[in-house]
Amino acid sequence: MDINEIKKLIKVIENSTITKLSVEEGNLKIKISKNGAPNSGNMQPVVSYQQPSIQPSNSESNSSQSIVEAAAQEEKNIHIINSPIVGTFYRSPAPDADPYVQVGDQVNAGTVLCIVEAMKLMNEIECDMSGKIVQILLEDGTAVEYNQPLFKIEKS
Repeated sequence: MDINEIKKLIKVIENSTITKLSVEEGNLKIKISKNGAPNSGNMQPVVSYQQPSIQPSNSESNSSQSIVEAAAQEEKNIHIINSPIVGTFYRSPAPDADPYVQVGDQVNAGTVLCIVEAMKLMNEIECDMSGKIVQILLEDGTAVEYNQPLFKIEKS
């Protein structure tokens, strides 16, 4: 959600009898509320932004710590392939073609993993090491940012 969409929501609240609005989109939560009585003429919208946070309780902290340690140990053997450019992520060379790779596939250095389209140019993204595809982090046709993770590969 961008700032223009938020401004539009504020205007809708200002011009209506609605006093509170809450919107959630992924990890983003926006709450908009009016201060003052309806039709008082001095209503000012109040916008609050809340980023969700996860904080374990004391009883959970020991088990959470061991889970984090196990995940960290597992992540040592995982290599992340990031996008070198901004564009659109495609798993296959054409809409009716099979994907380049699937979860579980063995890959070598130089294996084409996907395409990132940027300015009508199809850029093949190649693997830089040997290993097994553990996770594909994006859906086909998704916009991708520079340095955004695309694949998790287990080192072999």
